[in-house]
Amino acid sequence: MAGISEAITQIKKAESDADSLVEQSTVDAKAMIDEATVKANEMIELAKNEASEEAQSTVFNAEENAKKEAEAISSQAEKDVENIKNAARGNIDEAASIIVKNIL
Repeated sequence: MAGISEAITQIKKAESDADSLVEQSTVDAKAMIDEATVKANEMIELAKNEASEEAQSTVFNAEENAKKEAEAISSQAEKDVENIKNAARGNIDEAASIIVKNIL
């Protein structure tokens, strides 16, 4: 009988050890999940910040390029206006001469 009692004691101890192991594994798993969640949140925040900085940089570069292009267009438009004025000035004498001839 002592052998059976000892076997039952060992089985109960093994069950207790298994229960403890399961509980510890659950605690460890939760700790790992919590740590992974924290790291994932940090990585997400870092990625958001990097994306925001990249977006700001892209917008800034686009604005700078647009300003340069607008300045070039404005400069060309001013040159075109000046050329048209000069061409018109060249026709003033001829127009005045035609008007004078028609009046007289």
